[in-house]
Order: sequence, then structure tokens, then C-alpha cells
Amino acid sequence: MTRITMLFISLFTLAACETTEGLGRDVENLGSNIEQEADEAS
Repeated sequence: MTRITMLFISLFTLAACETTEGLGRDVENLGSNIEQEADEAS
């Protein structure tokens, strides 16, 4: 029982970490695009 619980906790942690990393990349790309558009507008 303990091994199964630890397995699920590990999988959940890895999935959450991957999701957070992907979100960070998306926000970074959005910021770069906004900065590029601002440079082109001025």
C-alpha cells in the first residue's frame, strides 16, 4: 500500500513540475513577443 501511494505521489509531482515548466516557457515567449511588438511600434 505504501509503495503504491509513493508511486502516485511521485507521478503527480513529476506531472506538476512539467506543467509548471511549460507554463514558464509560455509566459517567457509571451513576454518576448510583447517586447518585440513594442520595439516595432516605436
